[in-house]
Amino acid sequence: MKIALISPHRNQLQELGRALETGSHAVVCVDAATSSLRTVAEQEQPDLMLIEGMCCDPDELHQVEHVTTHHPNTAVILICATHTPEFLINSMRAGVREVLPSPADADALQAAVRRVAAKREGSSGQSAGKILAFMSCKGGSGATFLATNLGFQLAETRNVLLIDLNLQFGDALSFVHDGKPASTIADIAHDISRLDASFLAASTVKIAPNFSILAAPEDPAHAMEIKPEHIDAILRLAVAQYDLVLLDMNRSLDTIAVKALDRAYRIFPVLQAGVPYLRNAGKLLKVFESLGYPTSKIALIVNRYEKGGEVGLDDVRRTMGAVNLHTVSNSWKQVNASINHGNPLVQMARSNVVTRNLADFALSLNPREEESRGLFGRLFSRA
Repeated sequence: MKIALISPHRNQLQELGRALETGSHAVVCVDAATSSLRTVAEQEQPDLMLIEGMCCDPDELHQVEHVTTHHPNTAVILICATHTPEFLINSMRAGVREVLPSPADADALQAAVRRVAAKREGSSGQSAGKILAFMSCKGGSGATFLATNLGFQLAETRNVLLIDLNLQFGDALSFVHDGKPASTIADIAHDISRLDASFLAASTVKIAPNFSILAAPEDPAHAMEIKPEHIDAILRLAVAQYDLVLLDMNRSLDTIAVKALDRAYRIFPVLQAGVPYLRNAGKLLKVFESLGYPTSKIALIVNRYEKGGEVGLDDVRRTMGAVNLHTVSNSWKQVNASINHGNPLVQMARSNVVTRNLADFALSLNPREEESRGLFGRLFSRA
């Protein structure tokens, strides 16, 4: 583990450093008089911050809260003389892992470090969830329909969260649910210091036992309050709690969108087989290239595809180059009915060709054979 020791007292820095020399950890000693906690967290990116002689007043805990909020993988231990019940509660709320008495006993310090290391080792054994981002190349491509309905089908075998990142005008929830959300992503951003697994789950709308949606703000003005660091913190937590995190993206490539796309395992630009869509898709692929995304991270989805159309798949491949390609058939009437009723298509039309396309797509993302058989059986047992 990488440990940052921070103290305004040089003697304490030396003593604490000696106490940790026996371990196999990389220890960085930082004079608090020259560096802030935020700077240390950003530059050193430690696994553990041991803070001595600082933040021992409740009014100073906001510095710790900033670190635990924006760097959730960094554990924080305070070493200070203040141990009142009120201070301990406030420390816990700020995200502090432990509070040790000052001066710190070497054995107690080493034991606390071992507890943090053991917790990290246990967490590393769990595979993180994957982030799949869906983005329209042009308005009306159908990205929101595909993301919501694919999420519903993936939830047959996986624990799935969909986050609506069309922050000003997102309506992903309405595609599979008839009602308004009690909380939205704006509520989490407004109270980001409270972010934990329980708060995240409580802020979502449960569509099915394993499918939840974190809705976009009801008031577009609230979108302005959401910052890239809020999205980063939410995604860090989400991949630890869900097998798959689907993002319904806005078409604008702002700092929030890029922050989310950077974290994505796979990006699915959605288009239709038409020249305006191909033109925009080409622009989007060039932006992704400039951002350093490998082609393996991108897979185009041609929605409402019809064989024999004026623009065929060969035309798409010739224009887009060497990029992965998926197709979803055209079934406008039943898809439109599904959207208007706010019901997943699989519940309204199990045998519909789009339902089957999405089932195939879901299996390609989750190819384990035993689960594949179960998914097909559940989806089409009453077809």
